[in-house]
Amino acid sequence: MFERRITRSVDVGGVQVGAGSPITVQSMTTTKTADVDATLEQIYSLATAGAEIVRCTCNDFDAAEGLARIVPRSPVPLVADIHFQYRLALAALDAGVACLRLNPGNIRKAEHIKTVATEARDRAVPIRIGVNAGSLDPQIEEKYGISAVALVESAKRELGYFEQVGFDNVKISVKASDVKLMVDSYRLLSDSVDFPLHLGVTEAGPPPGGLVKATAGIATLLNEGIGDTIRYSLTADPIEEARAGRQLLESLGLRERSGLDLIACPSCGRAEVDVISVAAAAQEALGDRELPIQVAVMGCVVNGPGEAKGADLGIAAGKKRGHLFVRGEVVKVVPEDEMVDALVEWAEKIVEEGVDGALKSADKSAAAEAEADRAELLELQGEDANKSEALVELIRKR
Repeated sequence: MFERRITRSVDVGGVQVGAGSPITVQSMTTTKTADVDATLEQIYSLATAGAEIVRCTCNDFDAAEGLARIVPRSPVPLVADIHFQYRLALAALDAGVACLRLNPGNIRKAEHIKTVATEARDRAVPIRIGVNAGSLDPQIEEKYGISAVALVESAKRELGYFEQVGFDNVKISVKASDVKLMVDSYRLLSDSVDFPLHLGVTEAGPPPGGLVKATAGIATLLNEGIGDTIRYSLTADPIEEARAGRQLLESLGLRERSGLDLIACPSCGRAEVDVISVAAAAQEALGDRELPIQVAVMGCVVNGPGEAKGADLGIAAGKKRGHLFVRGEVVKVVPEDEMVDALVEWAEKIVEEGVDGALKSADKSAAAEAEADRAELLELQGEDANKSEALVELIRKR
């Protein structure tokens, strides 16, 4: 293994990328971003599978409005994927995303690029320059062909626009579906800039071929010390992307193998408990047991069990009680001060008896109790406890 290339640090919603930070795993949702519930469910499943940053398409203003409702409830930082329409980048910033991805090949007007960079600069939001061999600027392609030089020149031109407005909060990708071209492009780029690099073989295709192609490109570069964050681009359930990324990093010794995988919501207007404290207590109580399960700590009973139903086990707080759920099914309602103990008890039950065995022990009255709590909180808090509609109105004025 080469020593890791030293890059600048970029903060993506609290996740550090570059400057020797652990290499992160990313993936992208396949849902319509305007479908808030479906998108959040997939984000939680991706987080459970190992994704630390998730990208969502922002292809129209309905999607931007969806992001305004999704961001406060996401367990991981969100990147808005922007193509063609620079106003959607501005709307995504209004929605509160942690990062933008811009494709220099299809947002080409300098004034538009600089407008977005200025707003991102003022909000301290990073931008990924996402160059793609399949969508190069026609002028660059005509001059250099589809080559490593062309991909790197595209990234450098975008950097030039950013520099004109004093913006350097940047990470870069130069992806191609051809593995050799992808590897050559990143090698050339890594010799040219010190920004953190996002690795990926774009449009790698379905498994197993897609897994082989993506691994060939990403692993080659990681073994040369190049790369700060990665994404497998598979024609498959994105959960497979997150798992593959995590497994690759563990296989290369770039991330520690872990037993317990604990995820938690970031807390929002619906939170009925101090999520940070409960998550920390759960991590401490469960961490030493090395249980190979996925556990979710959610701040509210209105959305929690549904959003984190991909986890083996979870707890959601409401009305001074905790709703314990297994794969999204409420199995027990416990007092707030017993939530962590209940998590430990049921975690051990799942390890010993399996998910199906644990579900057989469910309290038959738990689901009805949970639904009553949920209905009462909705009545008290209303539908928009996160005040997301104010952001939606701002987006609609764009």
